[in-house]
Amino acid sequence: MAKPIIKVHGISLSTCTARVLLCLHEKGLQYQLVPIDVASGAHKRQPYLSLNPFGLVPAFEDGNVSLFESRAINRYLARKHEDKGTDLLLSKSSTESAIVETWMEVEAHHFNGPIFAINHQRIINPLYGLDPDEEIIKSELEKLENVLDIYEERLSKSEYLGGKSYTLADLNHIPFLVYFMKTPNATAITSRPHVNAWWNKISTRKATIEVEAGMKLHLANFDNEK
Repeated sequence: MAKPIIKVHGISLSTCTARVLLCLHEKGLQYQLVPIDVASGAHKRQPYLSLNPFGLVPAFEDGNVSLFESRAINRYLARKHEDKGTDLLLSKSSTESAIVETWMEVEAHHFNGPIFAINHQRIINPLYGLDPDEEIIKSELEKLENVLDIYEERLSKSEYLGGKSYTLADLNHIPFLVYFMKTPNATAITSRPHVNAWWNKISTRKATIEVEAGMKLHLANFDNEK
């Protein structure tokens, strides 16, 4: 009997869908990307709502396992396939794993909010004929730079955020940074030597290059993902 194929329901240009795809590529796992017609609102009605009741992308199926929330999906994949591909949680050491988890929380609770807001103003607003709100950008950029100052200090002592190895603590940052680095505010990264060196390492990984190829700005819709 053929093994069930992992299914990711979403769109490749979605940052949160891309986050899951990055993990799958790092693990060398086969999967099927099931396109969701976000433009027509397919994610807001059945049958999609049976996979993600919040009507956001992506949703995920692995045999009888059905999940949503990209970071939770990545934890599941990293744990289930610990011995395949890149060790993304450093699970063999409770101490190292705890450090990875700490920086994963930093990404989710400190980094994600401001970079989401800036990308929305710089990228999404113009797609809808709206001017970026420079006051919002200024406020959110200040928050982001405070986070990046902490990253600069951390990365001056550690090659990656979670330690000496690339992990989910790094990977989870990539999709929003792919878009952010195309904006005028990319200097927030490039002006910090250790943060910039970190970005250069993680952005040139084979998995990143493969997934980034499907991320096209002209259809990006950050409002419908999680």
